[in-house]
Amino acid sequence: MEKASSAFARTCSRIQSERGQCFLTRWLFLRLLGIIYLVAFVSLWTQIDGLIGRNGILPARDYLTTIGGQLGPERFWWLPTFCWISPGDGFLHLQCAAGVLLSLLLIAGVAPVPDLILLWAIYLSLSTVCREFLGFQWDILLLETGFLAIFFAPRQWLPRFSQETPPPLTMLWLFRWLLFRLMFMSGSVKLLSGDAMWRNLTALTVHYETQPLPTWIGWYAHQLPAWFQKMSCGIMFVIELGVPFLIFLGRRARQAACAAFILLMLLISITGNYCFFNLLTVALCVPLLDDELLSRFLPRRMFPSPPMTAAPAMLQPLRTAGVGVLATIVLLVSGTETTASLLLARGLPRPLAGLRRWLSPLRTINSYGLFAMMTTTRPEIVIEGSNDGVNWLTYEFKWKPGDLRRRPAFVAPHQPRLDWQMWFAALGDYRSNPWFANFLAGLLRGSPNVLALLENNPFPDGPPRYIRAVLYEYHFTDFDTRRATGEWWRRERRTLYCPAVTLRQD
Repeated sequence: MEKASSAFARTCSRIQSERGQCFLTRWLFLRLLGIIYLVAFVSLWTQIDGLIGRNGILPARDYLTTIGGQLGPERFWWLPTFCWISPGDGFLHLQCAAGVLLSLLLIAGVAPVPDLILLWAIYLSLSTVCREFLGFQWDILLLETGFLAIFFAPRQWLPRFSQETPPPLTMLWLFRWLLFRLMFMSGSVKLLSGDAMWRNLTALTVHYETQPLPTWIGWYAHQLPAWFQKMSCGIMFVIELGVPFLIFLGRRARQAACAAFILLMLLISITGNYCFFNLLTVALCVPLLDDELLSRFLPRRMFPSPPMTAAPAMLQPLRTAGVGVLATIVLLVSGTETTASLLLARGLPRPLAGLRRWLSPLRTINSYGLFAMMTTTRPEIVIEGSNDGVNWLTYEFKWKPGDLRRRPAFVAPHQPRLDWQMWFAALGDYRSNPWFANFLAGLLRGSPNVLALLENNPFPDGPPRYIRAVLYEYHFTDFDTRRATGEWWRRERRTLYCPAVTLRQD
């Protein structure tokens, strides 16, 4: 009995010690999250008119008018957006502006809890009406991270270390569980998909060339020998499948896991543009660290001196109960979903499936896993316009491959949403991408908002009469070809992706 009591006391002591060592951890995490929110809102703000504005590709007003009539009063739950107040362009801009302002306040450490609540709600609002354009894994990851952060942040309006209560240990571990799911499932889906290129470690021989928006460093990485690509793929699997378990093995192990994850994110970010995904994953690594380690690397002048002893845990019963309910729901749904994915089960048990469906509009408990199936070729859609149906001029995009001589560039953490959607559209058919027809219609109308999403307008005096989409297959060149021609890409014409279309003449 005495041994059990002693063991329990030691466990409680370790828990209390960890709680008291996370003030800097929370400080740094919330600032990084504020920076990520800032990037996300500014990036979207520069494109929102062309994407979902009144004269954009997928107008928010048309979408809500159509769906609202079908759903009735339930629309407010199934489509959670402030745009029910007004779907106009001005209100879209107001939401982006509010997101920018709240992000700056979060970075400054002013009213973190209200900031986080509103940031999550506004990003959810815009994600709902942007649909395909804001439906990437980093968008739902930001929503899940941002929601958990509401319960992790200090409750003071102007937090000071000497006044703060320790970060809730439950929330600290929910962040670690989220990071575990993100990394482990990213590796698992690659093997569970049955893709031979992942299983024989040859996926990286084509990945740098076929990823959505490669960088010029990705071009050089593609030239590396096959043995190096296989070795790199093996190391990636070790980091994604093995290292996540270090999260549960103590302080030193978590520090090692943090270093490995950050190294992987750095390598991914220099070879491909994945928006704010890499920075967000790095932010999720911060809860693996403690104040003792962070204080060695961060300038001491940045922080007030933390209390000599951790502030007593005086959480209100209601707050404690709320965190407990949240943790139970997150662990129940995400844990069951992760297990089902690993076992290749077709679905969740009926009660959990119902709960999952009921919570799905909030996009706050999600499943993850990138590049389950490797794309082995790179189809690219080239948009052309003509006034006579004979002579065709090309519309160039800002970031996706087009001109063979244009060097692949760095654009992250900004995400050119249309360029990304064009990569996905090229893997399918224009009939399965309804937004694509709207995009072509915008070009035929000469919509300034849609044209602003592109690099050039080859018809400055007025829109063309015809628009078509041609499908090419792109490949990186090699060293000899680039020295001789200056070209980073070579391409072969495959077929028409979309035949010539024109606006109906009434």
